[in-house]
Parts: sequence; C-alpha cells; structure tokens
Amino acid sequence: MAADFWEPAVYNHFAAERSRPFFELVSRVRAESPGYVADLGCGTGELTATLCERWPTAAVHGVDSSPAMLAAPPAGPSFEVADVRDWRPPRPVDVIVSNALLQWLPEHRELLSRWAGHLTEGGWLAFQVPGNFAAPSHAAIRELCRTTWRDELGDLPRGTPVGDPAEYVGLLAGLGCAVDAWETTYVHVLAGGDAVLGWIKGTALRPMLDRLAPGRREAFLGDCARVLREAYPQRPYGTPFPFRRIFVVARRTE
Repeated sequence: MAADFWEPAVYNHFAAERSRPFFELVSRVRAESPGYVADLGCGTGELTATLCERWPTAAVHGVDSSPAMLAAPPAGPSFEVADVRDWRPPRPVDVIVSNALLQWLPEHRELLSRWAGHLTEGGWLAFQVPGNFAAPSHAAIRELCRTTWRDELGDLPRGTPVGDPAEYVGLLAGLGCAVDAWETTYVHVLAGGDAVLGWIKGTALRPMLDRLAPGRREAFLGDCARVLREAYPQRPYGTPFPFRRIFVVARRTE
C-alpha cells in the first residue's frame, strides 16, 4: 500500500487475537528443513521471529511496506521495508507466508501466481485473509461512508476484496500445487468499551482515518462508535466479535 498509515500500538492492542490465525496457518506447513523462508507483509516482525524458532537452520526474511511497523524489528530474521508487489527473491523460496495482507491488494491473485513461481519444487505458500467483509462491522462502516460521510469517504469502501476458499484452490491447483483451504470463524470476546471500534481502528478504518483531516477524525470515529455499539452490544463478560478468516496452504508439486 502506498500510504504508511499503520500505528503499531493500535494494531498490537489485540496482539493475542491477531497472532492466533498466524500460528494456525503455519502449523499446516509441513516443511521440515527449509533453507529460505519469507514472511510477506510481516508487520512488526514479532511473528516472523517465531519462524526462526520453528525452522532454526533457515534464513528467514520479512518484508513490509510500513517503516513504522519495522521501526524496531526483533533479532533473528532479516527485514526490509518494501512493497511486496515489487519483491523478487534472490533465489527460489522454500516457504512463503503471508498473514492478513492480501485483502489490501486488488491484484493479489496475480501476485499469488507469481509467488507460486518463486517456490522450490516441494515448496510451500501459506496465506490467511479476513473473510468478514459482509459482517456488521464492515457493512455499518460502508453505510456511513455511503451516506453521512459520502463527500469525504464515499469512494473508499472496497466491498469484498478476497475470494472464497474454493476460488483459491482452483487458482493454485492450476499452477501445479496441492492445496489445503479452509475457513474459521473466531468469536473474540473483547474487553472494554467500544472494543470493536478499537479493533478496526488498527485495520479497516485506517484508509478512512488517513484521508480525513485531524479535526474530522474524531467526528467520524464518534459515528463509527455509535453504529458499532448497536451492531455489537457489550455484555457483562465483554463484547463478542465474530470474525471469519480464510486460510490457504499450497505445496508446489510440479
């Protein structure tokens, strides 16, 4: 993405909930002793560092477009600030991981084809994307942008930018991969007031907040808080927040 609008502190507020899909994705990658592992869209790099623990003999490399996210990277992997769309590995890759990135890239299907071509024979490509674009959290914000905020934000909502598991099976199987694809709906129980707003401030709302002048952001967030409280009422134990995710693990067999 062109703009660096990520705020690591906001994004990491729900670090435990955001990291769980990463570990469940990587657990399905059966590579035993890969030599070269790439994490594309690595964020702060904290999860990338766990790949060094999983494969201690591998050269692990993380790529992210946000200088803010990689301002203090952990020890272990190597990192670079770059757009993953421009990434070209110096040699064939044994494992490519991409966690919650591709929903931001309209051309990600073509990108997946290119990445599959970078794999060694027997190499692995594993990615996870949110599949909750029809959920109330997104539908309510799209309606706000379409109506109350149409003059400033009417062009931003993106509809459903990802495919379903069957589409990705077809894409990658056609490229000579054996593919395992599935979906999971997590029900996160979020603590605190306006918890769902706190979650999407670090993700879905970033393009809107980046567009708005500082004096307008608070008004927009106030409208978002109101509609999200209606969609996700707080309970005595917290705010239940269903979140669907799509997982794909492909192994190059040809």
